[in-house]
Amino acid sequence: MSVIYILLSISIIVAIVFFVAFITAVKSGQYDDSYTPSVRMLFEDELVKEQPKPSVKIKKD
Repeated sequence: MSVIYILLSISIIVAIVFFVAFITAVKSGQYDDSYTPSVRMLFEDELVKEQPKPSVKIKKD
């Protein structure tokens, strides 16, 4: 039974270490995307599709 407590405490410590590493990476800008905005302007015309204009029906009395 004591092995379970040791493994549980080690797994919690490892999880906390990974969480702190993740928070540090996010705050330092590791996951900021600097490539996509520069390429998006090249393909912007393909992404924008024109919406068809709705046709107006005239009622005749």
